[in-house]
Amino acid sequence: MRASYEFISQNTGDTAMLAERLASLFIRGTVITLDGELGAGKTTFSQAVARAIGVTEVVNSPTFTIIKEYEGERFPFYHMDVYRLSQEEADELGLDDYFYGEGITLIEWASLIEELLPPDHLAIEIGHTGEEGRRFVLLPKGEVYEAWCRELKENGYLL
Repeated sequence: MRASYEFISQNTGDTAMLAERLASLFIRGTVITLDGELGAGKTTFSQAVARAIGVTEVVNSPTFTIIKEYEGERFPFYHMDVYRLSQEEADELGLDDYFYGEGITLIEWASLIEELLPPDHLAIEIGHTGEEGRRFVLLPKGEVYEAWCRELKENGYLL
């Protein structure tokens, strides 16, 4: 069984801190997947990641456009929401160009296209722990992401 790590957020400020800590480790081709029920905070976390890599544009949910591309200071940011996509539609989008490209790819509702995801990525599941509280479970897939999570745990950011 793979290791999992936790982060408990009391508010959006804590969520932004997690995004900043992760973003400090990003390399080209980073893939982050987000899953959680409606209103769990996937878009809030995505916006925090975008800010952390220097995206100055307004980042909102790409629910109807599926993929939005932004230019950050350090990396391009590819924000995806695959909630309304069928497996066949997702397969036709050329997602590998994003996954193995120069930027950071963040996918909301990623479990819906699990078969298309690269084998190495950081899966994050978000759940409610109260009105503003959230529980982030990080599931690293691949040695790079495992090393990130171990480092964040050793530095006291993850449980």
